[in-house]
Amino acid sequence: MKYFKYLVLGTLFGIILTKSEVISWFRIQEMFRFQSFHMYGVIGSAVVVGLISIQLIKRNHLKSLNGEPIAIADKKFNHGVWIGGFIFGLGWALTGACPGPLFAQLGSGVGAAAVLILAALAGTWTYSALREKLPH
Repeated sequence: MKYFKYLVLGTLFGIILTKSEVISWFRIQEMFRFQSFHMYGVIGSAVVVGLISIQLIKRNHLKSLNGEPIAIADKKFNHGVWIGGFIFGLGWALTGACPGPLFAQLGSGVGAAAVLILAALAGTWTYSALREKLPH
């Protein structure tokens, strides 16, 4: 029961992803081919909401659902960011999915998403195994 709120939030997130069509392979391909503004509008909206949310968290010293203070650490730029971003974008363009919508795709009946989930887990494991050798 202690994780029920996360199940509800995850389910709502999946419904929103599905209804907004951001889990659609065709929508993602339209974005990478510059044929539609749909995905750029969704991503841009998410960036704006994220910026506003972070400012509200910092200015109002908000706490997490568990009552713990939220601390957002400053991050320094390093070359691993653009290299990782390039690899992420390449995978996104080739598969038509990023990690967020994978479970929504699986839940909506896209069986191939199971393979992509395994590939994402393998990539995460590979990163953790090689982390000390990568540029940070």
